Amino acid sequence: RTDVALTKAPPDELETSQGHSDFRTSILTNMADIQAADFTTLAEFEKAAREKVSDYAWNYFSRPGEGAQTYSDNIQAFKRYRLIPRILRDVYIRDTSVTVLGSKLDFPVAIGPTALHLLAHPEAELATVKGAESMKTGMVLSSWSQHSLEEVAEAVPSEIRWFYMLFYRDRGRMKHLLEQAERAGYTAIFLTVDQPFFPFSFRKKPSKIPIQLRLPNALQDDVPPGPTGSVELADYMKSILKEAATWEDVKWVRQNTRLPVVLKGVLSAEDAEQAVRLGIDAILVSNHGGRELDGVPATIDVLPDIVRAVDGKAEVYLDGGVRTGTDVLKALALGARCVFIGRPALWGLACNGADGVRQVLQLLKEQLNLAMARAGCTQLSDIKPSLVRHESFYLTGQHCSTD
Repeated sequence: RTDVALTKAPPDELETSQGHSDFRTSILTNMADIQAADFTTLAEFEKAAREKVSDYAWNYFSRPGEGAQTYSDNIQAFKRYRLIPRILRDVYIRDTSVTVLGSKLDFPVAIGPTALHLLAHPEAELATVKGAESMKTGMVLSSWSQHSLEEVAEAVPSEIRWFYMLFYRDRGRMKHLLEQAERAGYTAIFLTVDQPFFPFSFRKKPSKIPIQLRLPNALQDDVPPGPTGSVELADYMKSILKEAATWEDVKWVRQNTRLPVVLKGVLSAEDAEQAVRLGIDAILVSNHGGRELDGVPATIDVLPDIVRAVDGKAEVYLDGGVRTGTDVLKALALGARCVFIGRPALWGLACNGADGVRQVLQLLKEQLNLAMARAGCTQLSDIKPSLVRHESFYLTGQHCSTD
């Protein structure tokens, strides 16, 4: 089973104490190689990752919001859609390639922005991006990363580089980051718009995780006023970040970069229409993996509404609950150009570093390729809305209706 019930209090983005030297022994509980190449499901990667990382790391990566309703529904919702395959088509050769934000990917699965990869592997984001590059797909580098924009860019020769930027009170900081990303060869800016406050905003006492973080993108050149996890650092971050950002902030970003801008966290058709009016290039339908407001719809259920709202004026992507190649196929049929994964990439990273990330992506690619063949599709343009039906069509007896 892929949804994990958690009982421990969720850590947040900035909790830490000890140095990196302790990490190699305290975070990774089993340094023996995991034969992930033999895995045939992402559930096996999940189980292996759980055995390899610390309890703290697992709770951080897996925690849902409140009652975990949205977290679980993201996964279960895919099962509510039925595939209607077309038969007797020549599907001997398939092409899974797609263009996303002007870059060609070998298949329509990329890695979304997630924080603290150091909890999963000592090479952190450097390993994740190498895994993505080996499969000729993209990764969105988080502002909450251990490695800088330049360090990640230098790690791989790929031209597919995307960056998730925070909102700051001082727009000079934002302008500097936009220019820094462009100089380093990043080709799109992602803005997370469904998280008005960070978990550390409500912290009143120090907290600990067994690693020390650098956060070069979030802090830029600032000298932190206290160790990671301290109240002093949390207060400082609150003083420089702009929480509860508005459409004016999004508009400012759009006007101050030549790069494509993607809004991550849109669930409302009205918000999607507003994004298009502001010239946003793409929308990532996301509910933050069920980690923010609990009780919102599963992303696959919202996707068709967003696709209709943008009416081809922006690219539309999806994340949340993708666990199989068939899930990818369903999302494409409902209008997504590409899907992004978060936790599954971290599971692969925890298992075998860059190679584990590659194995997770390879599995999804192979599953999608086979699912396309079985559905009668040779290329992504063959994947139409008529390929899927919601289960309610059958449960209500609509398929049995007669004139």
